[in-house]
Amino acid sequence: MQSRRRFLGTAAATLALPLARMKPAHASQRTILNDASRLSPTPVVKHATISEPTQEDLIARIRAELKEAAEANRPFAASVARHSMGGQSLPRDGTAVTLDGGPLELDTAAKTYRTSAGNRWSDVIRILDPKGFSPAVMQSNSDFGVGSTFCVNAHGWPVPHGPFGSTVKAIRMVLADGTLMQCSRNENAELFGLAMGGYGLFGVIVDLDVEMTENLLLLPKFERMAPERFADQFVRSIDTDRSLAMAYGRMSVSRKNFFDDALMVTFRPVANPPASLPPATSSGKMTGLANDIYRAQTGWEVAKGLRWFMEARLGPTIAGGAATRNSLMAEPVVNLAQKDMHRTDILHEYFVAPERFGEFLAACRDIIPKSRAEFLNVTLRYVAEDKTPSLTIAPVRRIAAVMSFSQEVTPEGEIDMMQTTEALIDRVTAIGGAFYLPYRLHARRDQVEKAYPAVSAFVAAKRRYDPQLRFRNAMWDAYFA
Repeated sequence: MQSRRRFLGTAAATLALPLARMKPAHASQRTILNDASRLSPTPVVKHATISEPTQEDLIARIRAELKEAAEANRPFAASVARHSMGGQSLPRDGTAVTLDGGPLELDTAAKTYRTSAGNRWSDVIRILDPKGFSPAVMQSNSDFGVGSTFCVNAHGWPVPHGPFGSTVKAIRMVLADGTLMQCSRNENAELFGLAMGGYGLFGVIVDLDVEMTENLLLLPKFERMAPERFADQFVRSIDTDRSLAMAYGRMSVSRKNFFDDALMVTFRPVANPPASLPPATSSGKMTGLANDIYRAQTGWEVAKGLRWFMEARLGPTIAGGAATRNSLMAEPVVNLAQKDMHRTDILHEYFVAPERFGEFLAACRDIIPKSRAEFLNVTLRYVAEDKTPSLTIAPVRRIAAVMSFSQEVTPEGEIDMMQTTEALIDRVTAIGGAFYLPYRLHARRDQVEKAYPAVSAFVAAKRRYDPQLRFRNAMWDAYFA
């Protein structure tokens, strides 16, 4: 026993000799950021938050962070809420900047407002609402950043509009070399179209000049119909009724009755509104109960039927009163937050021309009920033609289908979601449609190129404006690099 101990002690000392000559490693715990999917943990070298700055301070801070990142040859990305789901706001081993708040000024004569990119839509509504105004178009929901909405070119309920970018008059952005550039449809127009829906790959948006409209008291109208009739009825209502202010649709989602019933909800101004409208509020009459039933849909088909009964039959009676335009758009996404850490909510979004909507329904019925994930909701919206963005989601007018899945946080859940996504994209692009990019990066590159024919020109322009590829994120690496 003693000889064994001497041998082990001698061996340990011998092995330790070269290590004793080495300098100790200076290890430090890395900062790990994630996004709304909870599936994109990404290490970054630096995370800086710029809170409530003046625009001069914001520009100076961004320039300083960009200079430091360039000297260290690190990628750079700026964002607000990180609600994207595929790492589009995450620069691996780079510098991540979070924009938080900033100034907002109204020009009531021009019906525009200038907002810092770091403001969230709840901030915009809070300032516009007392003045009697409302965003012409905003992302649904209200806890997302305005600059981020421009970078993904999101859309919402207001009709007959295109995406948010169609209501943006001008932006100011800091390029990779620190240059402050003003862009609009008439000034630096190419860069304006590249940045709109450009996922932060061309610069950091610091502020935006955006259209606003009068806040209105709106009354909803609920109409049930066969899903095959929805697209035609939806588009006809928007085309022929100039009083229509907002509109959306829903469909039944239980596996047994998948997409076999549709609901169209349209909003028009009340005939004799009060002189003073009530302040915007973010909670509806059924919010708490709706959240409970929404979550109960996971693994329980009965709850999906109950939710559809509440929305399509009971909802018009309970929630059929008038509400202001701002109140309808002020709902935060946290009202439907996923609390089960073994699951995560994953969004898909597809854009199809109204005349191809029937083929889209057939594709979804073939693919989605067979998937492992739980399909919880689909919201249908109108998106007017918008050819300004390089990566446009609406080269012609389209109906958007915003889909919510509940996915297991497991390798099996991820594989199933990848296969479901790829199958849906194949069917949608085959009928001339597109899928939305700011979600999980499950598409093949050929699918990206088919949905967005301008990809090669977009990448070439990126390398021209940012030759060092300073602005990079996970989406660039997966789809464009």
